[in-house]
Amino acid sequence: MTKFLLSLHVLAAIVAVGPVTVAASMFPAAARRVPSAAPVGGGGGGGGADAAWAGADAGDVRTVRLLHRICRVYAGLGIAVPVLGFATAASMGVLGDAWLIASVTLTAVAAGLLAAFVLPRQEELLEQLADGQPVERARTVRLAMFTGLFNLLWATVTILMIVRPGSTTGA
Repeated sequence: MTKFLLSLHVLAAIVAVGPVTVAASMFPAAARRVPSAAPVGGGGGGGGADAAWAGADAGDVRTVRLLHRICRVYAGLGIAVPVLGFATAASMGVLGDAWLIASVTLTAVAAGLLAAFVLPRQEELLEQLADGQPVERARTVRLAMFTGLFNLLWATVTILMIVRPGSTTGA
């Protein structure tokens, strides 16, 4: 049963967390590519900047909207990861191990960061873009920072799950 639960836990992490990390990472740059985003805080004001934005169209806003939807939907599916993780840990008898407690803590911080900083800022930028308002580069940079922290937390959790420092379970 442990191997089955562990397999489901790993699959859930790959299928749910993977798309969020990729889509969230792509979002700030995609938001900057929308034509209305070009004039504010970007480009340098030369003809080259205008040429760079000439190929953008309404599809760019659809791309940003799709990336946000991926983040929202897969974040919801991501609830399965800790649920299956707790079931696996209980089955393995490691609920009190330091590596697991650290992983659970970092997972909670990552989830909080996604819910409190990444998704709301994506929504704000998407609303601005949908209304045709320019987006300040500084806002996309801050979003990229929060997204990077989210991704770093998940990378750390993944390493802790593989290395399991102090574990006596054999890996």
